[in-house]
Amino acid sequence: MSPQSQAGPEVRTCAGGPTPAQEPLAAALVEIEHYVGASGWDQPARLFALAPTAQLLEAGPALADRLAVTGPGQLSPIEQDDFHPGQDVLSGLAAIAWPSTVAGCAVCTERSFLPAGVEADIPGDPAGAADYVAAHPAREDIRVVMGALRDGTTYGVARLASHPGELLAGDELVPALSGALVRTFEWEEPDQA
Repeated sequence: MSPQSQAGPEVRTCAGGPTPAQEPLAAALVEIEHYVGASGWDQPARLFALAPTAQLLEAGPALADRLAVTGPGQLSPIEQDDFHPGQDVLSGLAAIAWPSTVAGCAVCTERSFLPAGVEADIPGDPAGAADYVAAHPAREDIRVVMGALRDGTTYGVARLASHPGELLAGDELVPALSGALVRTFEWEEPDQA
């Protein structure tokens, strides 16, 4: 990923901002959101491994010019091009296991939702509901980037299409998604005989 060349958005946190343990994760998620956002909306779900930047620089010093965040303790995102979960991101994540060299992971996904007042009008069948939401004039599009570290630390950032200059942030944005990311680190490697 390339360094961010524009001024960052206003970040609005949902609970006082990231803790010190969440700060490297939060910085990597903001970098991912900018990277994906540069391609506009209507992007498929994308998965990223998070590697300690210091280890990447040690292995390949020439990477320094290509990394957006190079401070101590920082994490660098590495996109996983073979992640294609379709609409079921949670099931796609259930099939993921990371090697011990990966410090964390993040997923970026987009969704549409409607205000609470129109929920009763949404059709019960999934295909009808998707069509109804997609065509509704009050539809809101959101891009969410959730991340998790190997130790269970989670955080997320989100951008509403209607408020492109604001980035929402917090560790409880999408609990089901952050839980699925944490579970990708719970796989045990088989015993080597």
